[in-house]
Amino acid sequence: MAQEEKQTETLQLEAAPTTTNYIDPMVEKRVVRKLDTHVTILVASLYLLAFLDRSNIGNAKVAGMNKDLNINDDQYTWLLTIFYIPYILFEFQSMMWKLVPPHMWAAFVVLGWGIVSAAQAATQNWGGMMALRFLMGWTEAGFGPGVPYLLSFFYLRHELGLRCGMYLSASALANTFAGALAFGITSGHAAIANWRVLFLVEGLPTVAMAVVTFFFLPDSPEKARFLNEDEKRIAKLRGVRQAGHEKRTGSLNWKEVGLALIDVKNWLTALMYFSCNVSFSSLPVFLPTILNQMGFTAINAQGLTAPPFFLSFLITIASTYLADKWQQRGLVIMALTAVGCLGYILLAATKGVGSRYAGCFLAAAGIFPAIANIMPWVMNNQGSDTRRGVGIFLLNFIGQCGPLLGTRLYPAAEAPFYVKGQSVCAAFMGFTCVLALTLRTLLVWENKKLDAQYGTLEEQRMRREQASDDPKFTNAEGVENYGPEYRFVL
Repeated sequence: MAQEEKQTETLQLEAAPTTTNYIDPMVEKRVVRKLDTHVTILVASLYLLAFLDRSNIGNAKVAGMNKDLNINDDQYTWLLTIFYIPYILFEFQSMMWKLVPPHMWAAFVVLGWGIVSAAQAATQNWGGMMALRFLMGWTEAGFGPGVPYLLSFFYLRHELGLRCGMYLSASALANTFAGALAFGITSGHAAIANWRVLFLVEGLPTVAMAVVTFFFLPDSPEKARFLNEDEKRIAKLRGVRQAGHEKRTGSLNWKEVGLALIDVKNWLTALMYFSCNVSFSSLPVFLPTILNQMGFTAINAQGLTAPPFFLSFLITIASTYLADKWQQRGLVIMALTAVGCLGYILLAATKGVGSRYAGCFLAAAGIFPAIANIMPWVMNNQGSDTRRGVGIFLLNFIGQCGPLLGTRLYPAAEAPFYVKGQSVCAAFMGFTCVLALTLRTLLVWENKKLDAQYGTLEEQRMRREQASDDPKFTNAEGVENYGPEYRFVL
């Protein structure tokens, strides 16, 4: 009897999952929920501040900055353009998230652009503002482009899109209340010029957030203070389960750097980002002016920017969630860019206030969500941390050239309809749709090649069930490096 009980206990122990590699689904959900609360929401808050600080110059213009500093239309255009020159030149900083502890790097760049943003309140001429806008582009280049790469250290492939959407939706949310905030600040009668108060009120909170970032942004899931030991173990196992090995920071695989640089998928997404950025960069800074030219007062124009951007915020979250759920990011991008294209066509071809304001809604509803889906598409389809990092670098290095064009599309001489600028933006949104279709077609073809090489996912599942001891399939979750079960997200 004792022997039978001993044998039964042995069988139960062998059947039970080991504590070292078992992932409790309920605990995993709790880990993801905590990561959302403590990581994604934190970086989204920082990006919201970044977008306020870079785009509030449009509100400052309406509030009288150009008049006080004797800035003409061409000089104002250069204030918009100069931000993106260092943003392009210093794109390599996106790799610093892997080489430097993220909490230190993030705190450094957040503090940098916060100080620069607040210092704009003290400028006395166009030259001083140009210098500060250059420094702001330099420091923000170390944050915004690399955060989706940082998020890939914490989330699995099928989770990443929504988290990038949550992060990038902060830009639309920032623009939602930027007008209302600017309205509240610039409608008063301060001792100093209202536009100077605007820069101070929106810049100083960023400086304070640098301290919060240093103490609360974790470097990795295993170092997150908000996770207990069991949750840290599961967070680490999640990365091993996806990659087949433990994720490493502080080093690069130079062979994979080269492979990523010659990967046509990276170049297609970079061109998509460039094309979308032509519109993305121009809408926030010019929308107050466009609405002002429609006949609305400067104050009302500030407030009327909010509804289109709030719609784009909601669609950004919804579209990234659905793209993750369906694993069909290309179709979502095509639909969004088609909507954005239609919005710009309305802005270019119609003269009625109602139809043009409707065009603003459609343009905003297409641009911001499309950007939020392009970024995770890069990381969904790269097989290692290094390749994802290079993909993000290429995406931003090429893509951020778009604003060099986008910020120069609305000269005052073409007011009030800006037909050329609206038409160019419509064309680029349509071009993005074509590029998305091209990339999706390529990915379908590459998935068929993987099916031919390894068998379809259903065939592999059946083989595992028939030969569960086959070492080729016992660790099938380790598919990040284009293994048997790796398939590109369409």
